[in-house]
Amino acid sequence: MKLLGQASGPSPGGGQNGRLAAFEQRYRQEQGVRLFWTGAYALLFLVALAISIVVSDFNLPGLIKGLPKAWNYIAGTLPSLSLKTLWADLADWYWGLRFWLRLLFETILMGFIGTVLGGIVALALSFPAARNLVENTAIYFAARRALEFFRTVPELVFALIFVFAFGLGPFAGVLAIAVHTAGSLGKLFAEVNENVDERPLDGVRAAGGNWPMVMRLAVVPQVLPNYASYLLLRFEINVRGASALGIVGAGGIGQELYVAIRQFEYTDISAIMLMLIITTSIIDVICETIRHRLIGHDLTLGS
Repeated sequence: MKLLGQASGPSPGGGQNGRLAAFEQRYRQEQGVRLFWTGAYALLFLVALAISIVVSDFNLPGLIKGLPKAWNYIAGTLPSLSLKTLWADLADWYWGLRFWLRLLFETILMGFIGTVLGGIVALALSFPAARNLVENTAIYFAARRALEFFRTVPELVFALIFVFAFGLGPFAGVLAIAVHTAGSLGKLFAEVNENVDERPLDGVRAAGGNWPMVMRLAVVPQVLPNYASYLLLRFEINVRGASALGIVGAGGIGQELYVAIRQFEYTDISAIMLMLIITTSIIDVICETIRHRLIGHDLTLGS
């Protein structure tokens, strides 16, 4: 009887092997589905790439042929410097240094004020634009669409609008930078907000905190280093962007650069461009140092 019972009962090894076989089958199915979608996305990418090449009239031989001409233009903007008359040549090259430095300082201030104003708007809209921080779908939808509008319209278009509304000068450039910065930083801030740890939020709610208190006490302390990092990065971008807004009369050194290009003052072009490159490099080093200090301070607190 015992032998019959053992023979009629399920085999532990057979059941385990069956589960393993079923797992391997499901794994192969999932792997096949993943490979299918990977191939489909790769094919879609190649199709989009081919269409883009045709529509954009991209021509590799033309690119190779035109690059030397671009270098010839750049070389034409460089001044003739000699060791014997170096200081005189440099003085002739930077004949408008004081005027250009004033315009360059104006450009930096345009980028700074535009970053601050845009950052304030981005901070205010980033909380309702985070799906995990707002329950009202209408508020979330409105905040997201507003940020999309701010960052979709190019800065030059905003600058043209504000120049028409407020006249020529840096004020129009500041407003254009601020609006575009609000849209770009608002999206980044909102995505950072969506990755916060939910436990501090639940703790503040359990203690009776309202929505502003939850944002202030539970969300901001978690994301503040990321806010600062993105804000500094945007400041670098805005200084470079402010130098181009002068093309439409929005102030800054870009306006003088545009005049030099139109009047074919080639050495003035290289002088102003060199000033912009050096200024951007200095700002980049300063912002990088500040970001590293913020990250280091955050790691120290975390440890």
